[in-house]
Amino acid sequence: MAEKEKEESSAEEAGKKKSGNMLLIIIIGVLVLILIIGGIVAFLMMGNEEPASSAPAPTEKAASNGSVSANASVTGLDSPSTEVGLMYPLDGFTVNLLSESGRRYLKVEMNLELDGDELSPELDTKKAIFRDIIIRILSSKSLEEISTIKGKEKLKEQIVNELNMRLKDGKVKNIYFTDFVVQ
Repeated sequence: MAEKEKEESSAEEAGKKKSGNMLLIIIIGVLVLILIIGGIVAFLMMGNEEPASSAPAPTEKAASNGSVSANASVTGLDSPSTEVGLMYPLDGFTVNLLSESGRRYLKVEMNLELDGDELSPELDTKKAIFRDIIIRILSSKSLEEISTIKGKEKLKEQIVNELNMRLKDGKVKNIYFTDFVVQ
């Protein structure tokens, strides 16, 4: 009888070892499966970013060839928005912003995009007037008004409108800030 008990206990131990080994194999299999799925998800997520980052390469290539229309067709933009007119650089402006403490100032440099060549002589003769207009507009703004992108766009529109009201030979199409520092 002792032999039967030994055989039964050996059979039970072998069964426990087999079920323990089987459980270990299942756990390892699940971990490997999770790693494979994680790798696939990471590859797909990185794969979605690559076409977006590789899309500017044809645009840059078209721009290096000097073809504005090819650049516009690649990006899907209309050609007028990609064409830039004659630029008229203005000297820098440093003004105090409108605030209760009076300790905020704005330093701005900008270029005016002109409608045509005939406007440059008029801008040269009226430069002091236009600087005065721009200084008054800039100093009437608070930090909250110009700190957002919408605020900067409104500021551009206001300056363009004020300048265009005083021009005879052409108009200012847009303003480009080349330096914009608030302190």
